[in-house]
Amino acid sequence: MRSDAREAAFKVVFADLFNTNDEKFALSVFRHDNLTEEETAFAEKLVSTVNEHKQELSELIAEKTSRYPEHRIYAADRAAMLIALAEIEYFDEIPPVVSVNEATNLARKYSTETSTDFVNGVLGGIINK
Repeated sequence: MRSDAREAAFKVVFADLFNTNDEKFALSVFRHDNLTEEETAFAEKLVSTVNEHKQELSELIAEKTSRYPEHRIYAADRAAMLIALAEIEYFDEIPPVVSVNEATNLARKYSTETSTDFVNGVLGGIINK
């Protein structure tokens, strides 16, 4: 299920916000989360897309969060938005509303109680521009 793959990718992207990209860590997360080969391939593609386009995706977030400097955005929220934006911008087969919904679910699970609305608002502003 892609939700599981997204959650595993989220963990890797979240960790990468604090450390340099560590491929061994990513593989251990994918194994620990018991992803299938198909889910692992999707998670790997998602993580590599985020890493390849992180600057561009971060700029999209910054445009919609100008009142919040980057250091004020919770890392979990940022990771969820990076994943969603990677899907929205580079995975044409995934409807943007699905990516937004998945990101809000990640924020609900891993961040604060106000994060769901924040993530939804930022991503909604981006896809509705």
